[in-house]
Amino acid sequence: MRDVDRVCDAHEIDPRDRGLLRRIVGTEVRRRATLRAVLRSIAPAMSNPDMVAHMHVAMTQALFLDRIPAHAVVAEASDAVRRTLGPAKVRIVRECLRSVYERLENAHSGDPRRDLVGRNLGFREPVFRDPEQHPLLWAEDAYSMPAPLLKLWTARWGEETAFALAKLALDEPPLSIRVVRGTREEVASELKDVETRPGTHPSVLLAPASATEDVTQSSAFVEGRITVQGESALRAAEAVEARAGEEVLDLCAAPGGKTAVLAQSGARVVACDVSDEKLARVASTLERLRITSGVELVASAFGEALGERRFAAVLADAPCSNTGVLAQRPEARWRFGPKSRGELVELQTRLFERAASFVGPGGRLVWSTCSIEPEENRRAVDAFLASHSGWTLELDCASLPDVDTTQARGAGPIDGGYFARLRREPAK
Repeated sequence: MRDVDRVCDAHEIDPRDRGLLRRIVGTEVRRRATLRAVLRSIAPAMSNPDMVAHMHVAMTQALFLDRIPAHAVVAEASDAVRRTLGPAKVRIVRECLRSVYERLENAHSGDPRRDLVGRNLGFREPVFRDPEQHPLLWAEDAYSMPAPLLKLWTARWGEETAFALAKLALDEPPLSIRVVRGTREEVASELKDVETRPGTHPSVLLAPASATEDVTQSSAFVEGRITVQGESALRAAEAVEARAGEEVLDLCAAPGGKTAVLAQSGARVVACDVSDEKLARVASTLERLRITSGVELVASAFGEALGERRFAAVLADAPCSNTGVLAQRPEARWRFGPKSRGELVELQTRLFERAASFVGPGGRLVWSTCSIEPEENRRAVDAFLASHSGWTLELDCASLPDVDTTQARGAGPIDGGYFARLRREPAK
């Protein structure tokens, strides 16, 4: 969404229109496979990527955004196509949108090939593939989750959990608020216009996603008494068990949430990341949270600039597939594939090695990801231990994003992920 914000800033788009644009873009990304299926049913020969993009934007508004009348959707789409692709294409987009509206019904039919998941809308004719013949391809259409990813999840946890994870990622998740100073009760009382509820972590409150602006403009946020941080991410930082006086390395520090947790222990923290731009985000986070000392910022890929320095503890919050946070980062699902997975594991293996090299005798290494894929998590830990003597696994924790189907959202955590703490043998 940072790209959307940059475009809005460049064109001086007002806050109301900016919010609508963010919602359109976010919904299109989340529902992209569903939109493809609908478009395939009404215009199977459409292949021009620009026309497809225009249709996706228009259908996002028609199918998933309330209170935008059909005439406004058609008019805006026609104007956008006219300005970008020329007047000759306007007739095509008008005819396609007319076909979409003609086929819509304001109720579910009970036929999974026709009904939109999460919306009380359906189509007069099937638009999705048959779940009896191709359950994973149907789920890709209906839940907008790539079939290869659903296949892995189904093999691992069963179809019910796999589909529940996919459904969970269709909507923007609740906002996870970490109370930095004060108590949850005090913050909940201060955010009196926001409906909050406790998370599973004692420092976390959950709020509706629609309240994001209210929360981030509140005095508590501006003054650094609260921040936005997932519970699984918070627990990974706490697993370091940083202590006052220790020197601790956060090897992949941006945007700074875990760095802040480490620094609040009283440890001296070296926050390292690959660029000055990333470190600027860390600095901004620390400044807002009123952490003004005890953190050293180092721009360096893989910590190369740190030389032979050794630390009491190292946190490696690794770049990953983000499959534990697809509700928060919906675009990550479209990057998932054999090639990207292979490149990622190669990068993570190198990072694991580098992180371990910075741990002093008797020190601790915490490996964490926001992935729920074993090859990025426990298998990576096991592979490291198998090839490195002098290390032991003290604990590990894998969590799925909350898939409690008995309520709109359970208590959490809303972010899935993994962390493991390893300890290096003391010097003999």
